Amino acid sequence: MDIIILADFCRDLDGKGNNRFEYLAQLLSAEHDVEILTSDFNHGRKTHFEETPAGFKYKITMLHECGYYKNVCLRLFYSHFMWGKNVKKYLKKRKKPDVIYAAVPTLTAPYEAARYCKKNGIKFIVDIQDLWPEAFQMVFNVPLVSDVIFAPLRWLANGIYNRADEVFAVSQTYIDRASKVSKTALKASPVFLGTELERFDAQLAENRVERKDSDILIGYVGTLGHSYDIERVIDALEMLCDKGYSNLKFLVMGDGPLRERFESYARDKKVSVEFTGALEYPKMVGRLCACDIVVNPIAKGSAGSIINKHGDYAASGIAVINSQESPEYRALVEEYNMGLSCECGNAEDMAKKLRMLIDDPDLRLIMGKNARRCAEEKFDRKKTYGRIAEVVSGK
Repeated sequence: MDIIILADFCRDLDGKGNNRFEYLAQLLSAEHDVEILTSDFNHGRKTHFEETPAGFKYKITMLHECGYYKNVCLRLFYSHFMWGKNVKKYLKKRKKPDVIYAAVPTLTAPYEAARYCKKNGIKFIVDIQDLWPEAFQMVFNVPLVSDVIFAPLRWLANGIYNRADEVFAVSQTYIDRASKVSKTALKASPVFLGTELERFDAQLAENRVERKDSDILIGYVGTLGHSYDIERVIDALEMLCDKGYSNLKFLVMGDGPLRERFESYARDKKVSVEFTGALEYPKMVGRLCACDIVVNPIAKGSAGSIINKHGDYAASGIAVINSQESPEYRALVEEYNMGLSCECGNAEDMAKKLRMLIDDPDLRLIMGKNARRCAEEKFDRKKTYGRIAEVVSGK
């Protein structure tokens, strides 16, 4: 079969990261001709690729995208729009594939692919990674005004879901969103982003960080942006420091538009925080697994559900403190007894839950083991991604 994986957000495409689409391309290319159709703009680094990555069993095609400098700006929408139009032109010139597997977001490119597939009788499968425009409305949320401004994006999203032959998503929450607007009985399955545990463990073995201190190290992995309430973690740590907990350190692994603000906030609060910036995935694994506790501080109103860090946290076998409102993730934390959830935006409640784990090493150990069990049952790609491969290849 001839399969196109259409995905704008593919990061470095060097085979070293934890990219869902690289993994699927590798899996499917064992039996099929696979092409990743992506952008020549690296959305994480905000730079253009100097050359197209090569040396893989699958083909990588990069179409031009003008790029942007901020994660929420008018140029971002223009950049995504123009990339979608370039995808439309490419599909018209290319020989017809058997399947297009399209990641959402972005929206213009999957929408054009959906129309192309419907016109040409090509199987069209959607994989929802995030909810647009809902994610943008969290940043710019003015009653009625936001609904009007983001109506075109909602129209595109609905058009994509309506034309899908099958939908996958990184959570059941996203599946429910697509099902609400589908005009047919939608074939849909949640498949968490996850990680390949065998590879995760091998990377840990090569990058293990040995600690000799007696500090309590609290870790965070992810973007430093509007969806992540790092300041409430810092507030909670300040409260604990005031109560005599002088051995607390906060390790923040990642980068983003609010990094300078978070760094300044930590300095003002005089809390011990290390900001590493973005790390290569194997290095991140080593440092993450050296932590005593991990935090999932998602800001109030976030449209996010099951996200990348959840799989990494579970794989690390470390107890989590969770402030995310998502009922789906809260239920998972409770079901597996792998951490403690607190009220979103409430630093006092977070400090209370952190204190419970800090004071009880045995509880941390039990919850950490439960987290790893969750990873093995829910997040291991070797077990979960087979369903996607079967649907794409028509088995």
